[in-house]
Amino acid sequence: MTDPLLSVNGLRVSFATPDGPFEALRGVDLAIAPGEVMGVVGESGSGKSVTALAAMGLLDRKGRIVGGEIRFRGADITRASRRRLRPMRGSAFSMIFQNPRSALNPVRRIGQQIGDALRAHLGLSRAQATAQATELLRTVQFRDPEQRMHSYPHELSGGMCQRVMIAMAIACQPQLLLADEPTTGLDVTTQKHVMDLLVGLARERGMAMVLITHDLGLATHYCQRIAVMEQGRVVEENAATALFAQPRHPYTRRLVLASPTRESTIESLAGGDADLPPRLPPARHVGQGPLLDVRGLVKRFANGTIGVDGVSFTIAAGGSLGLVGESGSGKSTIARMASRLLDQTAGEIIFDGQDIGAVRERDFHRTRWRRDIQIVFQDALESLNPRFTAFDSIADPLRRLVGLRTKASLAAEVEAAARRVGLPIDLLDRLPHQLSGGQRARVGIARAIAVRPRLLVLDEPTAALDVSVQAVVLQLLERLRRESGMAYLFISHDLGVVRMLCEQVIVLRAGRIVEAGVTADIFENSQAAYTRELLAAIPYFVPGSPTSVTPPNVTGVPA
Repeated sequence: MTDPLLSVNGLRVSFATPDGPFEALRGVDLAIAPGEVMGVVGESGSGKSVTALAAMGLLDRKGRIVGGEIRFRGADITRASRRRLRPMRGSAFSMIFQNPRSALNPVRRIGQQIGDALRAHLGLSRAQATAQATELLRTVQFRDPEQRMHSYPHELSGGMCQRVMIAMAIACQPQLLLADEPTTGLDVTTQKHVMDLLVGLARERGMAMVLITHDLGLATHYCQRIAVMEQGRVVEENAATALFAQPRHPYTRRLVLASPTRESTIESLAGGDADLPPRLPPARHVGQGPLLDVRGLVKRFANGTIGVDGVSFTIAAGGSLGLVGESGSGKSTIARMASRLLDQTAGEIIFDGQDIGAVRERDFHRTRWRRDIQIVFQDALESLNPRFTAFDSIADPLRRLVGLRTKASLAAEVEAAARRVGLPIDLLDRLPHQLSGGQRARVGIARAIAVRPRLLVLDEPTAALDVSVQAVVLQLLERLRRESGMAYLFISHDLGVVRMLCEQVIVLRAGRIVEAGVTADIFENSQAAYTRELLAAIPYFVPGSPTSVTPPNVTGVPA
């Protein structure tokens, strides 16, 4: 390796907790050369993000560096002051944060926020910054960037917020880009475009990039070297092809076994045949037709934007239907209308033979159907009450929808739901911030199934999970469906997950159905060009196969 752009040597970071100091990093060694794309993989809590934040000087007040050093272009910045680091952030090094909604200012328009970075570091005029910000939004594949410049973060989908963060990070042409899960929440085609763009920029400008990801397929496609972290240490590091062709460390081998391939099934994930029960017959229902029958669904928002345009589909009792498509295609909007958290503009939503779409969203919670239709949200942390323990979160729908009031009956039902999702009982007294991402996902699922619904709407439930946790959650969902006969409406941008979990699939684009049918048929013989584009963009993990890190020529990149 040439002289490293960034070197981390024996880095140790400790956080103050009520139970005493917690050592998050325990002697991390990493080195990144100019222009190199390096991957850092590992589970939540392994120290990936802490390493990046320490390198940027962005540890919170409870975290401090207690050992080791960080050097940028040979200069020691381990304990550099904020005054010294502030002008370096954005121009020398920049970071794409994992949670874009938390990182963006909620009261400033996105165009203003990108413009702020450009004016602060490049000295552009307001007009120049506006033009440059517009071009950056176009670069990260925003439709109508001139109009979107005036949007606030809450008016954008999670994937669109992620693209805003990427635009801000590359705006000032940094020498080092620390990308912490930069494609979480993006559909596969946008993910490919963004990664091709980022890797192309790294090559074109000699910019180094550290890709922090839980997606081994993404890492093997785009990274020359990969470091594997576990419990605050780098346990293995090698060239991408060599690392996954012959993983030496037991933890690396576990990650490889949990990563989906083109041939993976729910049963085979994590390297073994899951002991799943036989499928039960679906629960009986009153209607003679499908359990859910959506007809000509339309959603037009107050600003005139059409989010969903004439979508129709059915789900049989006990069946599973996947909705896939790019960010902004209408997936989550359909999920919220089907679960009656949002009113439709037109169309019918027939559940169990009854038109539940005729019941206003604000009145639906009073009906008997509220218990029958439950939803698991994409971001478990945002969807859980921060003041509720896991017990309270699961107990709340049991109190409201089932009418359980006694302490003994609530405890019995909550603990039963926790056991069904594999959540340890001793975690029920913890608040959301005290749980890992996988544990929070289990609480969200337990809360939804506690009232024994007949239809479970799942909105990207595994989008931000590590591959090992994702494998467990997918097997859990399949087990629950087989045991209970519940029907699933599964929303995802991850076609690989949909292939394993869903019997039927609908491909959406701009609020309309592009293609629909049996999942196996769509994957093996898709008819629509857009569907084929989605399938071709899936970064499947192929252990031991040669990968290419050569990006396409990148055009339209602002200078």
